[in-house]
Amino acid sequence: MTPAKPRLTVIDTDPGIDDAIGILMALASPDFTIAGIMTVAGNIGLETTTRNAGRLLAFAGRGDIPVFQGAAAPLSRVGPEPLNLHGEDGIGGVALPDPARLPESQHAVEWLADFLLGEPAGTVDVLALGPLTNLARLVLEQPEAARRIGRIIAMGGAIHEHGNVGPCSEFNLWADPEAAAVVVESGLPLVLIPLDVTRRVRATRDFVETLAASEKPMASMVASLIESYFEAATNRESRPLHDPCVMLYALAPELFRIEELRLCVDTGGSDAAGALAIDPEGSPVQVALGVDGSGALHLLARCLSAGSTSASIG
Repeated sequence: MTPAKPRLTVIDTDPGIDDAIGILMALASPDFTIAGIMTVAGNIGLETTTRNAGRLLAFAGRGDIPVFQGAAAPLSRVGPEPLNLHGEDGIGGVALPDPARLPESQHAVEWLADFLLGEPAGTVDVLALGPLTNLARLVLEQPEAARRIGRIIAMGGAIHEHGNVGPCSEFNLWADPEAAAVVVESGLPLVLIPLDVTRRVRATRDFVETLAASEKPMASMVASLIESYFEAATNRESRPLHDPCVMLYALAPELFRIEELRLCVDTGGSDAAGALAIDPEGSPVQVALGVDGSGALHLLARCLSAGSTSASIG
């Protein structure tokens, strides 16, 4: 089910509660070799997303993984207001240690270009959990390096589902639709994980209790993060785990049903910004449209419960 050899991986993220869950899952799994984490403004401002990435690494005892600051704003429009869903600190107020090291001085896009040019073509995967600004800038500014990406797995968009920031728009693509259009039209190997799938991987309160009962630090931390999701809502019996679906697909693609669709991204200024349309003239993209939700949750719990016991909240 899992790759025979760990995949060399870069995580591009705007943590974010569900980003944090996905990152912790990747850190807990031996099937990822994480070369670096790039941050982008999205759920909250860049300074906070960068700090949160460092805090997650410190909790996991992975100070060896560098963090690179990326785009502080979309390609060509004003950035969104921070999401209240994730709290003022972006991760629901859950206790995490301070970062063990400062972010690197090199810009994330410059670092990624250098890294890709230094590795064999096709051997580096990018797991994209936030707006696609960093990857769009790579495509526009360093196309030779961009073509060396093995694949991009990105959480974003809605195909048949209602959007979460508009009738048809999902937050990550809505936050920078021009960047989303650049990446979709780039021709790079892209797997898109939209709301159609992520809303079917839902954590219940029973699932939270199962994680907490494992007494493993990674699982307990994710239980706390999911619990903070519940506290931000009323009368909710489950919450979707959007961004962890990227890691779940990377580990077990057989849990997902993939279709190739030709897609266009709406780059207008209305509440349809970032919406995806199926269009014969659009760009071919591999899109997840079905998932074994219970199997995905089982895999998530198994990864977290097998994680390192060296993690600490400081």
